[in-house]
Amino acid sequence: SLISAKVDLIMANATPAVVAAANATKTIPVLGTSVTEYGVALGLENFNGTVGTNVSGTSDLASLEKQADMILEWKSDAKNVGLLFCSAEANSQYQVDEVQKYLEAKGVTCKQFPFTDTNDMSAIVRDAADWSDAIYVPTDNTVADNAGIVDGICRPAKIPVFAGEEGICKKCGVATLSISYYELGEATGKMAVKILKGEATAAEMPIEYAPSETPKYNAEICEALGITPVEGYAPIA
Repeated sequence: SLISAKVDLIMANATPAVVAAANATKTIPVLGTSVTEYGVALGLENFNGTVGTNVSGTSDLASLEKQADMILEWKSDAKNVGLLFCSAEANSQYQVDEVQKYLEAKGVTCKQFPFTDTNDMSAIVRDAADWSDAIYVPTDNTVADNAGIVDGICRPAKIPVFAGEEGICKKCGVATLSISYYELGEATGKMAVKILKGEATAAEMPIEYAPSETPKYNAEICEALGITPVEGYAPIA
């Protein structure tokens, strides 16, 4: 319907919307936001930071190396870290692969716990909680929508969950490196202005990232697990 309306630009929030828009038009500029990794989302080989088509936008990806460090900062004695994600989300697979690489380089044993959808999510979360000293969850849409399942299993089991973004952490996590989605949206809007004014094209615009990451923790879950917050982390409001 947007294409039929002959809009000048499509702004798409999150990976499924960006992929749908990119598949629907090769001429109308598409700006994405809250997309973790454009190369993975769009199936691009040798992605170098610029899509090169009518698609550009902003990414909500916090440094995966820093996220791996965060887990060990909070749980220095962790030997087994479970990586929980929805296998239907390519961006989630990318994130856990990268975090696993960084953790294993530090001598930590990692195991991936993919679930296909909410039907098998509870069983997989239980398996992860039974095996893990700590669990990492990336910016995963399915987990975000069903974080209560993770919390309902991991909190009673005293297994800390570390999240790739604040929304998930607020529902089931101990700590996260948070970006500002407000700032991300503002950056996307500024990109849109440049395109609409004819100052730039989506094809030449590199993907932009959040300017900074804020270390945050979930005070309620920390208290429930008997975890003392790490210095330098702010409580999630």
